[in-house]
Amino acid sequence: MRFWRALLIMAALIAGPLMSQCEGDVMSDEDKIREMYRVMYRHMISKDIARLGSLLDDAFALVHMTGMRQPKRDYIRAIQDGTLNYFSEEPENLEVTVNGDKASLIGQSRVNAAVFGGGRHTWRLELDIDLKRQDGRWLMTEARASTY
Repeated sequence: MRFWRALLIMAALIAGPLMSQCEGDVMSDEDKIREMYRVMYRHMISKDIARLGSLLDDAFALVHMTGMRQPKRDYIRAIQDGTLNYFSEEPENLEVTVNGDKASLIGQSRVNAAVFGGGRHTWRLELDIDLKRQDGRWLMTEARASTY
């Protein structure tokens, strides 16, 4: 009897969150964009350039701290060839503003990376990201990097 009771409790604990997601708990645009930021870093760390590229508009550009503007194709290539190496990311603050089909995200994270031939270092990296909604999905159009 204890076994069945425990099994029912476990099933309820597992099914409850899944059921609420299936019954229409829709993520807000702000939550979708926050999750997109986290997913972006996961793809940068794993060098999953196909999935990373799917988050970026074709006209995307990253503006580095130095002012260098890196178009999407060059940015993706730099991750793939090891010019930009990301090892971990710990978000500290995410601010999202949505205005119709445009949005902005300011993300502050501790990012462990080795970039442009430099040594591995943990940066307090801020990304100021512009996004647009296209065909029902959010895409990053530009990101500006700085420290905080």
